[in-house]
Amino acid sequence: MPEATAPATAPPLAFTPYQRFATGLLTLLQFAVILDFMIMSPLGAMIMPAMSMTAQQFGLVVSAYAFSAGISGLLTAGFADRFDRKKLLLFFYGGFLLGTLWCGLATSFESLLMARIVTGLFGGVIGSIVMAIAADLFEPALRGRVMGLLQGGFAASQVLGLPFGLYLATHWDWHAPFMALVAFGAVGGLLIAWRMKPVDAHLKLQSDRSAFAHLWHTVAKARHVHAFVITALLTTGGFMIMPFASAFSVNNVGIDLQHLPMVYLVTGISTMFVAPLVGRLTDRLGPLPVFYVGSAITIAMVAIYTRLGTSSLTTLVVVNVILFAGIFSRMVPWQVVVTGIPAPEQRGAFTAINAALQQLAGGLAALVSGHIVSIGTDGRLEHFPWVGNVLIGTTLIVCVLLWQLQKNVPRKSPR
Repeated sequence: MPEATAPATAPPLAFTPYQRFATGLLTLLQFAVILDFMIMSPLGAMIMPAMSMTAQQFGLVVSAYAFSAGISGLLTAGFADRFDRKKLLLFFYGGFLLGTLWCGLATSFESLLMARIVTGLFGGVIGSIVMAIAADLFEPALRGRVMGLLQGGFAASQVLGLPFGLYLATHWDWHAPFMALVAFGAVGGLLIAWRMKPVDAHLKLQSDRSAFAHLWHTVAKARHVHAFVITALLTTGGFMIMPFASAFSVNNVGIDLQHLPMVYLVTGISTMFVAPLVGRLTDRLGPLPVFYVGSAITIAMVAIYTRLGTSSLTTLVVVNVILFAGIFSRMVPWQVVVTGIPAPEQRGAFTAINAALQQLAGGLAALVSGHIVSIGTDGRLEHFPWVGNVLIGTTLIVCVLLWQLQKNVPRKSPR
């Protein structure tokens, strides 16, 4: 039975010691996986000239990860609830580290493209497993805080990962951040194997006889399809903007490449405070009010950001900080809503399909963005505001769809 996501009225619950440990470990994994994807954006300003890539080729490299991750998610969805989630996580995390190592060794466009495909095949499934584990370990009244902390992995990747990665790239070359990520990520893998308990309670609830039947029963539910559409639309705009953010900042806004780490550092620090705060507000006020406020902020700041001309470093930092505050005010409440939709015995398949569609939509968006945006003779990105217009449009559509989804939340009958 899907779980309602109405704000809790009981006093706030406390995490157990193991829940605190599990949250920290899952956040560490989120940090590694998100950094692997996000580092491509700031490194784009170095990778494209180093490998003589066009904007279309770089868009293909970014989208290759997303497409392979989406295909992998769909292929594994039917089996996602058939195994202990800890073992599933270890398998895909190991493959992700091998793919990242290949990225660090790539010397051509073709080899980097293949490396990103392999990394996506494994890394793209990890996020869905993490969300399924979080939903299994934490009851609904705690999920806002949990999702806020997990999204803090995104912020930490900006505060610690991106500036350090850019430092390595500017002092050695763009391969160095991937090699460092492999070394760091191996620590997370060892912690999973050593300290994480099995996550297998859902195995007792299985009723479908085959993986295909399980997958079909998950996809056939109208509320599940509704949620999948929202996820795809939420992803579209972000994937169109992110791959070209560093090139836009350097060539259009006029920020020196050496100052680019400062933009990510300050934005990440602010997000480390915003994400947990948004999680607490979601638990207290409910997902919808927080999501709608975040959407309004996102729309306003995207309209400003994509139209920035030559500006100071301070201006770009302020715009980025407010923009990401809006983005996280959408991401956290949506994660709370979406993890409460499937029944526990369908949660692995649901989150795998949801992540797969997210990646496929993102890959298509990055590919389309590479054809909308072009690089002028002076190095400036052209037609970037059109990308922002797409994000604004999808945000408005999602606001309507989310209201319809929550309006039809099944209510528990009074006792």
